[in-house]
Amino acid sequence: KGNCLDNSPMENFFSLLKQEVYHGQVFHSYEELERTIVTFIDYYNHRRIKRKLDWMSPIDYRKEIQNAA
Repeated sequence: KGNCLDNSPMENFFSLLKQEVYHGQVFHSYEELERTIVTFIDYYNHRRIKRKLDWMSPIDYRKEIQNAA
């Protein structure tokens, strides 16, 4: 059985998605919403730097860790 901390990263991601994408937006089709979410996921993984990841994007941080191993 999991605990409440297991879901923390996803709760954080969805909170950011709501704040940075959904807030104040009106989507006129499911396809428009889907494109917007896919674009945000790409941005989040490849270009959005995070202080706790030593100012790297999640993808760059993972590559750095894998290369160090």
